[in-house]
Amino acid sequence: MQHSDMFLQPWLGQHFSWFYIDSYWWTVVGLVGQAIFGSRFLLQWLVSERRKKIVVPNLFWHLSFWGSCITLLYAFHVDKLPFILGNLVLPLVYGRNLFLMKNAETPAVP
Repeated sequence: MQHSDMFLQPWLGQHFSWFYIDSYWWTVVGLVGQAIFGSRFLLQWLVSERRKKIVVPNLFWHLSFWGSCITLLYAFHVDKLPFILGNLVLPLVYGRNLFLMKNAETPAVP
């Protein structure tokens, strides 16, 4: 790929050249991120079917957070601005949901 096609590599490439080397392992990272992120829908569907109502289990948010973090890492590797921007805020949103979920499970102190 030409440097003009890249977004961050022209600035970071000299210090993090290993990050932009295309390899089988980066493809695995991308697939793992997508598999974790996508599995949350399967989990939510199965739990909802079992309970016969719409349910969003706590694990859904953990899968969302970690899947989006790994996918964001892969997006930075691919170094395409639309892909980076499309995934940039997701870990923040899912992380906030995990924080709210943790606080809701903790009994309030009078």
